[in-house]
Amino acid sequence: MAGRGGRGLALLEALRKQKEEQPGGTPQEPTAAPTPALPAVAPLPKGRAALFQALAGGARSLPGPPAPAAEPASPASASPAAPAPGGRGSLLASLARGVRPQVETPSSPGSVTSSVEEVTSSTAKLAVSEEREEKPPVIRKGETGKVIKASANFVRLGCEPGKGFFEYEVRFNPECDSKQICFRILNSVSDAFGRVKNFDGVVLYLPIKLPEQTTLIKAKHPVDGSDVTVKIMYKKTRRMGECTHFYNVLLSKIFRVLNFTRMGRQHYNPSASSTIPQHKLEIWPGYVTAIEEYEGGIMLNINASHRVLRQMTCYDVIKEALGRSRDNWQSVVTKDLIGACVLTRYNDKLYRVDDIGFDMSPQDTFPDRGGGETSFVDYYKKQYDITIRDLKQPLLISKEKKKTGPKRGEEAQPDKLICLIPELCNMTGLTDSMRTNFTLMKDIATYTRITPNQRQMALKKFIRSVKENPDAGKVLSDWGLTIEDSTVSFDARVVQSEKIVFGNNKEITVGPKADWSRDATNSAVLTAVDLMAWAIVYVQKDSNIARDFADTLVRVGKQMGIEVVKPTFLPLPSENTNAYVKVLRENIKPPLQLVVTICPSSRDDRYAAIKKITCADMPIASQVINSKTISRPDKLRSIVQKIALQINCKLGGALWAVKIPFDDLKYVLFQDDFMVCGMDVYHDPTRKGASVTGFVASLNQPLTRWFSKVTFQTPGQELVDGLKLCLISALKKYHDVNGKFPDRIMMFRDGVGDGQLKYASEWEIPQLMSCFSIVSPTYSPKLTVVIVQKRINCRIFQQLGGNYDNPPPGTVVDHTVTRRNYYDFFLVSQFSNQGTVTPTHYIVIHDGCQMKVDHVQRIAYKLTHMYYNWPGTVRVPAPCQYAHKLAELVGKSIQKDYSDKLSDRLFFL
Repeated sequence: MAGRGGRGLALLEALRKQKEEQPGGTPQEPTAAPTPALPAVAPLPKGRAALFQALAGGARSLPGPPAPAAEPASPASASPAAPAPGGRGSLLASLARGVRPQVETPSSPGSVTSSVEEVTSSTAKLAVSEEREEKPPVIRKGETGKVIKASANFVRLGCEPGKGFFEYEVRFNPECDSKQICFRILNSVSDAFGRVKNFDGVVLYLPIKLPEQTTLIKAKHPVDGSDVTVKIMYKKTRRMGECTHFYNVLLSKIFRVLNFTRMGRQHYNPSASSTIPQHKLEIWPGYVTAIEEYEGGIMLNINASHRVLRQMTCYDVIKEALGRSRDNWQSVVTKDLIGACVLTRYNDKLYRVDDIGFDMSPQDTFPDRGGGETSFVDYYKKQYDITIRDLKQPLLISKEKKKTGPKRGEEAQPDKLICLIPELCNMTGLTDSMRTNFTLMKDIATYTRITPNQRQMALKKFIRSVKENPDAGKVLSDWGLTIEDSTVSFDARVVQSEKIVFGNNKEITVGPKADWSRDATNSAVLTAVDLMAWAIVYVQKDSNIARDFADTLVRVGKQMGIEVVKPTFLPLPSENTNAYVKVLRENIKPPLQLVVTICPSSRDDRYAAIKKITCADMPIASQVINSKTISRPDKLRSIVQKIALQINCKLGGALWAVKIPFDDLKYVLFQDDFMVCGMDVYHDPTRKGASVTGFVASLNQPLTRWFSKVTFQTPGQELVDGLKLCLISALKKYHDVNGKFPDRIMMFRDGVGDGQLKYASEWEIPQLMSCFSIVSPTYSPKLTVVIVQKRINCRIFQQLGGNYDNPPPGTVVDHTVTRRNYYDFFLVSQFSNQGTVTPTHYIVIHDGCQMKVDHVQRIAYKLTHMYYNWPGTVRVPAPCQYAHKLAELVGKSIQKDYSDKLSDRLFFL
């Protein structure tokens, strides 16, 4: 069969012959018939239009393509000669090698240049996409459960009669190779088709259909005044679902018209900001938006959002570090600033700090547009009328993230490094100490934690502002787009409540709040592991706290069916990390089951040292406790009860199980040959360390025992290369426990974004399938893979008359607002009485088990009850949450593989 390139060249040849046979006639669209690849000597059409047509037809490359014209250097910028390698030191090294710093200039609202670039990008994506036969939407709906009236933060878009998205091809005679000249020629004859258009040099999009299939227009060349014939040929009418990228570009233009500031993918309104003066914070309200095609049609997903800004500059952070420690202030500043997002108020742009140039200052120079040198001081004074006060402050360095990688046959372009002035950069977000400040978080929540009714009001306010603003409304009306006045309504289902089984055959039905914390602490655990040999490590000043903890653990253990004996007390002379390490190495030996370490304060380095010893070097169950947590006698019992549950899990016990229903789910879910897996990835926020993939798999019928494994990959990598090793290890362990391999495997994969769905399906699924033949040549189980997305902008509301409320736990939405081309559903598994609950999005990318839709939805909901670190439902299935905790512990603290002796225990809770 001919490849894509062969089909593209054959298409060109067919068009050429057709043109020769019909001189002066209208070219006909080629039929979609298979054609052989042309010989290497086949003539190629010439000119820019032919090149674009060849690329659109599927040709991957053409002999001798013209080199792209070099873009003029932006102010104070130039491209380095070679790509800078990753890592903090390499950024400064790049600057030292001659990588010139960039200084960003602001783009004004409604900027013509910005609009042309965005529009050109959107039309190019539409033009090069291969024309495919339209497929019907994927509709997979469940049937069980109680029906409720619901709504979501989606607004339908429509198209005015007679308008649409019509695609034309434009040719110039004589041919014109300059895109800018093509723009000028077409603009000079815009009276023939209207001023509203999208043009990228070859392909033209109009909101109306021209009366003729081919329109010929006479024009003048803008440079030499010669005659030029513009030929506009109708190609096809684009379906609305094919134009969502362009619609999102229009939406960004609307936000600019409304004077919103873009930060990342969100837009915020600085004029409606609120200040919290007692905490020196500022909160900007805004929206997260996306237009996409769903089962219910083309809709705008719009969600209210807030951005927290600190009324503190990076320069203030540097001065604070100098005040705390003049000897190692650079390391303190590095810890506080690297990885932080900062806002430059002079152009309202958001940057990530990737490095700090301590040997640089605002007096340093960089190449300007005229080929000379200018300093940062002079640049900011000239461009923004800003006078930099401290001329010796270091500079912040931000590495611009590339949207796409290099194309086939092209060299990788170097990273763009941007230098920022600390006193001009405002800090954003919250520090860890701020997040632990209850009063501060409570004050912020009054602005950011909004109810379903308030969220609906915010959405309707945005719709009104678009319709009432003449310029914003015109952006939509020019292309015939209409937007409804309210969010979409539909029917949702609430599946039945689950039953939880504890020890001694005690059963409870989960209540409407999906919480069984009282029953978990007052009931016997499902599988108890007696604690017969354990030790407590503590500093001398916490001796009373340690003894009170031990006595309380002995008492609460009996109530839970766990026998706990008195521990061995190991006091320390100091709270130095080395003291903890020394006593652990000296005392971890059989028959010790558990080590409890009481620390006087929270320190990451001490915690990491303890976990490295107890998880990797000398594997044993371990529990690290902050002494402040157990220092209050009035709360000691309730806290120790929760710690006792964790300890039982770390020793290999089980706390509860989901009640097995006597219906058709029994065949699918609760047989001893069914295995459930979970995966998640931890990324180092500093981008220095390797990413860690956590993998867990069930080992028994009631899904109470779990096997765990981790793999490491390059920083930032999300999709897993070491997946085969994880699954093969899990299958072997399952066989060791049960004497056979599972017949059905269901995997829940967390941490995959929309842009990676296809890659996950094409890369990870084959890895999974290839594992089975490695385990045994005749082994061929059924496999279902479900992507779990929790960072989503969908919000579901229950309609109660004219008001809105959070839907109850167990609410399922599997139509209208689900993806058009995927088998997916939304599930609300948690109860929320504050703010608006966020559902979880489940996408089935591989359904080898061929289960009923109701079965998949019920399995997902049941597994949200099985996370032992919380006596209630969680947002994602338990195996995903276990994988998350595992990857986070290994990535943040252990930073290497742990001992296989702990792989069948939940040591990471």
